[in-house]
Amino acid sequence: MNAARLRIFISSVQNEFKKERQDVKAFLLGDAFLRHFVSEVFLFEDIPAKDQHVDEIYLDEVEKSDLYIGIFGYEYGSKDENGISPTEYEFDHATKCKRTRLIYVWGSEETKRSLEMKNLIRKASDELVRRRVENMSALTSEVYASIIDYLNNLGMLRLPPFDAAICSHADLSQVSKNRVDWFVETARKERGFPLKTSIQVKSLLIHLNLIENDKPLNAAIILFGKNPQHFYRTAETKCIHCHGTEYLRPFASQQIYKSDIFEQVDQARDFVLSKISRSVGTRTMSAAAPVRYELPPDAVGEAIVNAIAHRDYYSNGSVEVRLFADRLEIWNPGLLPGNITPDTLRKDHSSVPNNPLIAESMYLTRYIEKAGSGTQMMIKVCIEANLPEPDFEEREGFFVVTLWRDWLTRDVLTRIDLIDRQRKAIEYLKCNSRISNSEYQKNMEVSKATATRDLEHLQKLKIIKKVGTTGKGTFYVIQKKGLIKDSNGS
Repeated sequence: MNAARLRIFISSVQNEFKKERQDVKAFLLGDAFLRHFVSEVFLFEDIPAKDQHVDEIYLDEVEKSDLYIGIFGYEYGSKDENGISPTEYEFDHATKCKRTRLIYVWGSEETKRSLEMKNLIRKASDELVRRRVENMSALTSEVYASIIDYLNNLGMLRLPPFDAAICSHADLSQVSKNRVDWFVETARKERGFPLKTSIQVKSLLIHLNLIENDKPLNAAIILFGKNPQHFYRTAETKCIHCHGTEYLRPFASQQIYKSDIFEQVDQARDFVLSKISRSVGTRTMSAAAPVRYELPPDAVGEAIVNAIAHRDYYSNGSVEVRLFADRLEIWNPGLLPGNITPDTLRKDHSSVPNNPLIAESMYLTRYIEKAGSGTQMMIKVCIEANLPEPDFEEREGFFVVTLWRDWLTRDVLTRIDLIDRQRKAIEYLKCNSRISNSEYQKNMEVSKATATRDLEHLQKLKIIKKVGTTGKGTFYVIQKKGLIKDSNGS
């Protein structure tokens, strides 16, 4: 393997991320793997003091570099007579020189971010893929993953797709005939698959291109293996039910599913549906009474199957399904492929599976579709259920889908005229389902009159509703309605 010798330029507002820039440089040059590919990392501080005022020097360094890394935070930096900061000049020059640009947006408190920096981030997002980070650990993780992807796209790593590689030390005895029979029967029913259930294991793998030199490929073991985790320990799905709205131990319950990925999808979906609320309707429309879940089962299943089918199986991470009091998060090891961004997923987009051989078999059993419309379906069914649209984001080397169990998301609450203790009361309600006036007094440390006034304000905003009229049996619950309007009516 011939090592590439990359020059990397790291840019940010000079006084905002000085330590972080130094830490990223030390990481790139000190990592046992990356140091074989990275020859030089340039920082603004590397310019001799006497030359600091010469803008052409650092623009020249941008031009000489292979990769431009931009850390965009809250500040925009000093501006020249044209109202442009050095950071934006560097980004523009990297764009003009057609350098590969990796942009990392630090922090999520948008109210603190300067207008000029918001505009620069918007400019960057229109042209390339960007990542959002909250701390140094996330930054180094994202930088590492991005550079590995860059090297791989250049053919420097010569790393075969996971699902198309031969599974080391495995043979056909590791493939379950029962699961093969189930697959053929299901694929015949769902897609008119041409082969019969009496087919031999080897013949099916040949038909699906899952065998090479009589050795099963990784895809064959992941799809039909008797014990896939014997070969790939992290090819599992972790399901965690949290008590509140934070990822904190002890958990309410936890399950780790180790099986082929068809079973993992079914088990993870059932885990979620068994933990969320459901209501049973009447038989006015059909013989069977309809069941309504607080989260649309189709959206839950789609998010889980996408994570398991399209994850990065080279990663040491596992798929994680995290159920909180107010939301469901599905963590998928790996990042979005190509030029697809979280925003792209909200509109028509191409289907670019990370594991095409795995995806083909899951398509034949109707676990997934090929059209790349799954995320749009999730948005549609959530809106129809009077819930917020799902969130799609990349975090710390994972692609994360968030389905909201209620409509009082953080974004909604920031638009409402509330004081801190009222926000705290809403979080309490999300975890405990109900709150009385006396409980409000105790938890918020206020008088009865104040508690009554606060609760009436929440009622007026139609955030909560009162159950009962007077007496000790009276309490308040969250309204299960649509998105409320802010004070401007938007």
